Amino acid sequence: MKKRIVILGAGESGAGSAILALKKGFDVFVSDKGEIKEIYREMLDKHKIEWEQGKHTEEKIISADEVIKSPGIKEDAPVVNMIREKGMPVISEIEFAGRYAGGKKICVTGSNGKTTVTNLIFHILKKAGKNVAMTGNVGNSFAMAVAEGDYDYYVIELSSFQLDGMYEFKADIAVLMNITPDHLDRYDHKLQNYVDSKMRVTQNQTKSEFLIYWADDPIIQAELAKKEFGMTLLPFSDTITEKMTAYIENKELIIDYPQKTNLMSIHELALKGRHNTYNSMAAAIAGKVLNIRKDVIRESLADFQGVEHRLEPVIKVSGINFINDSKATNVNSTWYALECMETDVVWIVGGVDKGNDYSELFPIVKQKVKAVVCLGRDNKKILDAFKDKVPTIIEASSMEEAVRSSYYLAKKGETVLLSPACASFDLFSNYEDRGRQFKAAVRNL
Repeated sequence: MKKRIVILGAGESGAGSAILALKKGFDVFVSDKGEIKEIYREMLDKHKIEWEQGKHTEEKIISADEVIKSPGIKEDAPVVNMIREKGMPVISEIEFAGRYAGGKKICVTGSNGKTTVTNLIFHILKKAGKNVAMTGNVGNSFAMAVAEGDYDYYVIELSSFQLDGMYEFKADIAVLMNITPDHLDRYDHKLQNYVDSKMRVTQNQTKSEFLIYWADDPIIQAELAKKEFGMTLLPFSDTITEKMTAYIENKELIIDYPQKTNLMSIHELALKGRHNTYNSMAAAIAGKVLNIRKDVIRESLADFQGVEHRLEPVIKVSGINFINDSKATNVNSTWYALECMETDVVWIVGGVDKGNDYSELFPIVKQKVKAVVCLGRDNKKILDAFKDKVPTIIEASSMEEAVRSSYYLAKKGETVLLSPACASFDLFSNYEDRGRQFKAAVRNL
């Protein structure tokens, strides 16, 4: 008899899982409490996969041998509690697809920088002529990539929610950029729960697998000190050189794997700013582990185009720079964005607060920000945090209003930075929608 798989959620992850499960001979049913987007409904219909929307029919779900939960569905959702009470296994799409993926899996996570690093590693492998897919939290779902093609390499961006449902899965190369408080609303407001989730990227790794990590991160250091880890450790830093796989010496990026190589000057890196030096180091180490030639890695890091919505220059209007950093959905991301600003800043901030502590931004905001524009349904926490830190703080209820107000507040030679430090779901469908609305409003000035 065919094994039955039930998939909760029919977005990118759920639809990809459904198609892979069908191809692998499972009886598949997809259930989404919300409305399924037309693109995914058409995909499921084309493959004759049974689906429902607007509800979860209990009897159809409890007949499953295994349930794949989409990352957007909370662990304590009633349907998940019901499934767990019945003792049915609940896994993530990544766990499921990992069973069928033949190629090497390069898995990138961290509170910040993971999308840029995923794109950088993909760019290096593409330039080297490799058969590679970019998947996970960026691009197509991992399951869809496994269903559609036989790739030699999968570069997978992993959010903490995707890591949560992974048990047997093993990364050939794990990349851990940093761990700072984020999504604490999903982790009982306990930092350690979120940290444990991020560390799952290392699970099941042995000596023949690799962990590339930022050695200056105090949380990662503390986690690695807790027990003996089996994998090969490849740390990078821009402050220490001793025992580092990648480091900076006299403004040169050095990679010490498998032997010491002077890769390039940091001035040649396409991506500017200290955090982007980390991103470039992590990607370069991954390239070396995968035996990519030095000149290909160097060229890739020098001509990389950057990621949409991550410190993306829009245009200059009346000599004012507009920068779209809509992807900055946590405080630490916004700290990095402000850190690399070289002019006075009018800062657009706000959205759905994920348990943010804004105090770490106080020194840099005092130093760089002349005015704050709050863009969200409920701005009280931001207003309270920054009202005595900046000369001007105002509220806006739409992107057009936020952009227009910023334009009046900024002078020629200054910068308007959209770097919200919050999720986007109060006023926008996602951070991409928020970034595109920002760009459209700037072009309409």
